[in-house]
Amino acid sequence: MHAPLPEPIPVEMLLLAYRSGIFPMADRRDDPELFWVEPRERAIIPLDGLRISKSLRKALRQERFSVTIDKAFDEVIAACAAPRPGHPESWISMRIQASYRQLHEAGHAHSIECWREGELVGGLYGVSFDRVFCGESMFSREADASKVALCWLVALMRYAGFQLLDCQFMTDHLARLGALELPQGDYLERLATSRGSAQMSLPRAYQEILIDAQAHHSSPGKFIAQSLTQTS
Repeated sequence: MHAPLPEPIPVEMLLLAYRSGIFPMADRRDDPELFWVEPRERAIIPLDGLRISKSLRKALRQERFSVTIDKAFDEVIAACAAPRPGHPESWISMRIQASYRQLHEAGHAHSIECWREGELVGGLYGVSFDRVFCGESMFSREADASKVALCWLVALMRYAGFQLLDCQFMTDHLARLGALELPQGDYLERLATSRGSAQMSLPRAYQEILIDAQAHHSSPGKFIAQSLTQTS
């Protein structure tokens, strides 16, 4: 018989950790233990600095994927936790996954999904509080799927009045998308200035974008591509 999993991290404890600039990780998928991470350097993507390549702009404008929010949170986090080439183990343990499920139910964790012909082909998830979104992980089963999800996230954050998109650790992939690296002290200052309520929730911003796109006689993808290009 399998030993019962430890209790998920309480919602308030997780939120306190994120507001303090730290987050949990595990060594492997079935690890009942976890550790708290406070990076010396922190990656962020400025909401007016997302770099959109021609191919990504084309994917948005052509509506290559159908994009939703919070439609398949469990499936997205499971896909992010799945083994990948060169990374047989995931830091997203079953305990951490259960903890984010509780955050999601409390309205503080969201997923953005990309679909093609009814099949989930990419997406991302993260933690939302104040005017901050901490991106946790993303996955892609088709070219540009996770990047399209990121474009939607940035557009939603801008609509909702968010200020800070935290990407935790810098990678070459994030750098190509416009991410910047900050000392943890500078990140904490930005975190402090992003306190307070956003103008609306990300799911509400999603609905507002659909309404505004229709009012402009445009598809949502074209509407987002245009709005992001104007400030990128």
